[in-house]
Amino acid sequence: MPETNYATDRHLVGRAIADITGEPAEVGMLGYGKGDQKTTGIHLRLRSRAFVFVDPLVDRRVLLIVNDLPLIFSSITQEVLRRLAQRFGDTYTQSNVMLTATHTHCGPGGYSHHRLYNGSAGFRPKTFAAIVDGILEAVERAHEDLAPATLRLVHGELREASVNRSRAAFDRNPEEDKEFFPDAIDPQTTLLRIDREGEPVGAINWFATHGTSMSNRNTLISGDNKGYAAYHWEHVVEGVNYLADPDPDFVAAFAQTNAGDMSPNLDGRPGDATDERENTRALGLRQYEAAAKLAAGYVPRMAGSIDHRVVHVDLSAVTVSAEFTGDEREHRTGRPAGGAAAFAGAGYDGPTHWKTFHEGSNPGWDLLSRLVYRFAPSLRDVQAPKAIVAPGGLLNRLGPYVQEIVPVQLLQIGELYLIGIPGEVTIAAGLRLRRTVAAILGAEPANVLVAGYSNAYIHYVTTPEEYDAQHYEGASTLFGRWELPALQQIAAQLATAMHDGSPVPSGTEAPDLSEVQRPAKATPPVDFPPVGHDFGDVLSEPAPAYRAGEQVSVEFAGAHPNHDLHRGSTYLMVQRRDGERWRTIADDGDWSTTFTWSRGTASSSRVTITWDSPADATPGTYRIRYFGDAVKSGTDRVPISGTSPEFRIHDDEQGD
Repeated sequence: MPETNYATDRHLVGRAIADITGEPAEVGMLGYGKGDQKTTGIHLRLRSRAFVFVDPLVDRRVLLIVNDLPLIFSSITQEVLRRLAQRFGDTYTQSNVMLTATHTHCGPGGYSHHRLYNGSAGFRPKTFAAIVDGILEAVERAHEDLAPATLRLVHGELREASVNRSRAAFDRNPEEDKEFFPDAIDPQTTLLRIDREGEPVGAINWFATHGTSMSNRNTLISGDNKGYAAYHWEHVVEGVNYLADPDPDFVAAFAQTNAGDMSPNLDGRPGDATDERENTRALGLRQYEAAAKLAAGYVPRMAGSIDHRVVHVDLSAVTVSAEFTGDEREHRTGRPAGGAAAFAGAGYDGPTHWKTFHEGSNPGWDLLSRLVYRFAPSLRDVQAPKAIVAPGGLLNRLGPYVQEIVPVQLLQIGELYLIGIPGEVTIAAGLRLRRTVAAILGAEPANVLVAGYSNAYIHYVTTPEEYDAQHYEGASTLFGRWELPALQQIAAQLATAMHDGSPVPSGTEAPDLSEVQRPAKATPPVDFPPVGHDFGDVLSEPAPAYRAGEQVSVEFAGAHPNHDLHRGSTYLMVQRRDGERWRTIADDGDWSTTFTWSRGTASSSRVTITWDSPADATPGTYRIRYFGDAVKSGTDRVPISGTSPEFRIHDDEQGD
């Protein structure tokens, strides 16, 4: 029989959503490393989902924030913690706050304090502010939302949403790893359901697959497959209206785990299908359906307390004991370095433009590195057989290039344990971390998850055996062959401290680099409408009528969208006439719409809005509205808008 005595709920939980969409025009997108992939608009807005878990019996809490972002950098974590301290004192700290990313490759970059990730354009203050302000907004709402709740944890399997993109490297692992993953994927899908008085009010799902369903040809902001999964559950299934309801009845987050070698492109090609948007929707829908199936079944109530530990470690200088190295010898990590194969990209998800680099062997670079290793045995022990191309440690002497001091975290939420790793962990590497922590805590291994992409970023984490293959993932394991054993050793220290109820020294944090940033020259030019037009004029009209299911397109004389990011608002509305009023049925946060900006002549802007009308759209009269902000010569920013001519939607029975 299901439990009904909700008065015995041990935990308090708060949950909330906020918009974190950055600049939608002319900003390099983060993830694929493709210099000409710059934002031109929005397909699906990016959101932050915050969850506060409190155990009043021991007066402890943790804050988990799942963000539709490519990556989390220390720049974001440090500023969020600084602002939380101003707002809440010592309630939320570096120990009990986990910021994690879904790893979409369709978000604007420029928000790191390390140069590698900002490209040649530099730091983007507007995008940085949009992310931080949105995260803070989500946390404040979740904090106010705290109420008694029942936590329920369940696991299942999903086998049609990932494939191992580095199989040859995975196959180098010992049998005990390969037997655990006989299909070379991690099929575990984990659901944490949050109930109030017997009704689900929130859910967090963890599943390992990359946010690369949208290819490196896409230039519209999107949450990719996990963003769609959350949107589908919240908006399509539960009816959440992101604009109208700042405190929704249901919040669903789809978080990452050890997705380092997991691709969503099942046929081995970037984009997977001829329609990458449909592929994104399909992969997101599979994750939703697996999570929803778990949520609809019997989900046992979860016991246990709340706890947290964090340590800051210089990963370039860890002495790793023989207990974790696997060869009965002590080893050390070293300064970060990128290998030749890192410049080749991951073929399943999008190779780079560097045609001279390949996964595996790169003869010229291999020979050069062997010569260097001959005269530097300590470097050889750390980095061989990597063909070093980008010595990050050397580059860091010229300025902040990649991060070396990073947080490693362990959170307990009832019976669930999250190992916060600031990188992309392969499934075999994740399994070793999970087993290490589970053994110390006496936990079920399924209840111990790697929370990758958390709090900072160090690129990849591979097993030593995978590292030796020097595929994309191994070449991107910056701190060398012993990086994973070092992280296992650190995770063991955190788990031991948590098991014993003892504190752990937090270590020296990474320096705050906010004062040494070079902001991008990102001020949009003064706006002018196209010759012969005013702002908001319709340049291309919709047809008079469409069948339900057809795409509607309208082009407006617009302005540069980076003047005002409309965070928490929208650049567009699709409206249907309802009696004497117009009812908004879609905006730029909906999957059915796209907002695309392009530059015209003489600093003019053209804005194209499309709407894929649903196959079951209500017959009637519709219109599309555009909202922007123009900066005219010698004036402040002024709002502008445009409205399309009305058009009809009819079903097939009504005819043309």
